Amino acid sequence: MTGSIRHVAVIDIGKTNAKLALVDLERGAETDQRRTPNVVLTDGPYPHYDIEGLWSFILESLSALRRESPIDAVSVTTHGATAALTDGQGALALPVLDYEHEGPEETAAVYDAVRPPFAETGSPRLPVGLNLGAQLFWQRQAFPDAFADARTILPYPQYWACRLTGVAASEVTSLGCHTDLWSPSTGDFSSLVERVGWRPLMPPMRPASAKLGPVLQSVAEATGLDPSTPVLCGVHDSNASLLPHLVGRRPPFSVVSTGTWVVTMAIGGKEPDLDPRRDTLVNVNAFGDPVPSARFMGGREFSLLTEGRENWTEEDAEAVLKKRLFLLPSVQQGSGPFPDRKSEWRGEAAGTGEKQAAASFYLALMTATCLELVGAAGETIVEGPFAGNTLFTRMLAAATARPVIADLTGATGTSIGAALLAAEAHRDHEPQAQKSRPTASPGAAWDAYARAWKAETGAVSK
Repeated sequence: MTGSIRHVAVIDIGKTNAKLALVDLERGAETDQRRTPNVVLTDGPYPHYDIEGLWSFILESLSALRRESPIDAVSVTTHGATAALTDGQGALALPVLDYEHEGPEETAAVYDAVRPPFAETGSPRLPVGLNLGAQLFWQRQAFPDAFADARTILPYPQYWACRLTGVAASEVTSLGCHTDLWSPSTGDFSSLVERVGWRPLMPPMRPASAKLGPVLQSVAEATGLDPSTPVLCGVHDSNASLLPHLVGRRPPFSVVSTGTWVVTMAIGGKEPDLDPRRDTLVNVNAFGDPVPSARFMGGREFSLLTEGRENWTEEDAEAVLKKRLFLLPSVQQGSGPFPDRKSEWRGEAAGTGEKQAAASFYLALMTATCLELVGAAGETIVEGPFAGNTLFTRMLAAATARPVIADLTGATGTSIGAALLAAEAHRDHEPQAQKSRPTASPGAAWDAYARAWKAETGAVSK
């Protein structure tokens, strides 16, 4: 299946952390990794990512991993809502904007007058820079001279692939994640791109699995990689998480990708009536197909609620269920299924353990709401950090009344999915029978708690 490519180095840049993982395709597992925080710099015209710091980390990590194992290919996956504007020499025309910066709000009214409707793009209108089109529009208005120097708009995974190869490309999963720049139904750029004159800045479309070229000679010299090492075009991180299931499972099923964002994606479920006011959207998978999706900033919320510590007990969980201690949405306002609600507690916790248990239940019930909004059916696969949270997976099973499978392989789905791009997995790949032990609802008390939380939030099914 993999031919001569077995060991794939995956550059995986998340909103909070960046990672470089070595994936063994024959074993389907990560064998090594390096991590670093994804730092936001506050110098310059606006908050922006430390691109040169990340580049140094990438080169150093490739060099270190290569000394431990052969590297047959390099793949890239990153968070969305980010692009790089590069000039004629490939340098940045403007810093790469942190999508949480409020600058795009300054031109929101003008932008709203030109952005396409949800029916065309599947992109809900999101705050700050979460719509990539809004970022670019603001940068053009606020920094006209620098924007005029730009010759290329590169989605974030493709920016790093270009730095490795010198080849510029556009790619559908990166353009199809709430950017306002893509029309899933036509498989082409949206009317916004034509309206504001950005099509000449868009590089040629390439599949996520396309080999853009070998690494540049300078990269080979800096890392010790073989100069013929291919670099793949790259993929948006949520779609990287989805890819192993697309080629390995029969629908219907849904995937919950957890990290800074919790992204729910439904495959082969009910036909949903997506509500853009509740952060539902149409993602586009690595095969170019639309995927009903919903999301909320669950990882960020969990960090705020637990301060990175978990010391709950089963007794804490039982107490939360018995006393109906609820955390109601939304801890992180402005996105998710309840974007305009302010979080509040119902009931009183006896200690931090009970609060942490209630926080895990809250995250599971928010996720269940997202799954309902996208018409999910069949098994739910949870990958990423929340897969190891048994309170989360048990409450999710109770709230959805469907089996939940926790991916506890120790590797993130993003890394495995990005590496699979090198495996030449095809659409006609025959899904294999899944060997797993799904979590079912743990009992009546959990079911009742889920129903009561839904009634409190108005999230009960119609």
